[in-house]
Amino acid sequence: MTAPAERPVRFAGYASLFETLDGAGDRIMAGAFRKSLRQRGVSRTAMLWQHDPERPIGRWTRLIETEDGLWAEGELTTGVGLAAEAARLLAGGAMNGLSIGFKARMAQRSANRRERLLSEIDLWEISLVTFPQMEEARVRFLSN
Repeated sequence: MTAPAERPVRFAGYASLFETLDGAGDRIMAGAFRKSLRQRGVSRTAMLWQHDPERPIGRWTRLIETEDGLWAEGELTTGVGLAAEAARLLAGGAMNGLSIGFKARMAQRSANRRERLLSEIDLWEISLVTFPQMEEARVRFLSN
């Protein structure tokens, strides 16, 4: 008799919020992800651990722009040690940050030159992180 298959841990949250200044001085404008999501899609947007390209931990199942920002839904890959660790940290409330990896395609400086206003972004990856640049970018839903 074989053991029952392990179910993937699913989670969701805002990876980025529009019109919110992050720790790097960037402010992402509504619609900034639209072209990238259309061209790259969910299947070519990596889910990484702490922005490390050598540490994928799962896959994104849905990425959409809402009126508030970039909503991300994904699942951690069963049988991957780091994904299991991430699942335990999420479940225990020890980690819940999300952060985007991207290239700015269209940006300009604000009038005071302190902020970079991003109007088009090429989204490469979204990571589970300990310290997100945007404080409000957090996992908001978790199931297993």
